[in-house]
Amino acid sequence: MGQGRIELPQGTLDLLILKTVALEPQHGWAISERIQQISSDVLQVQQGSLYPALHRLENRGFLEADWRQSDTGREAKYYRLTRSGRAELGTEEASWKRLSEAVRLILATGAQRQ
Repeated sequence: MGQGRIELPQGTLDLLILKTVALEPQHGWAISERIQQISSDVLQVQQGSLYPALHRLENRGFLEADWRQSDTGREAKYYRLTRSGRAELGTEEASWKRLSEAVRLILATGAQRQ
């Protein structure tokens, strides 16, 4: 099903991580799997992109993390939203909705002319 996958626009991964972690604290692998699952395999987050994004969000104070035992019995770093992370998620969601609506309008205009 690789044909349906697309590259994420710059900055989108942070939004998807924040949204995914807002549902419940999760470790990196689970975040990646959840994004892939919810997107019906269209979005696949590579570890080389995921972990730098998680560290960046943690350094910016949007995520906190602690080590816990995962379902498989291994130690994993679980990430959760901070108060500022929840505020950032709200801001980013609103921006994404405005942007996607603007793009939709432009694409709809092109479709009417054909």
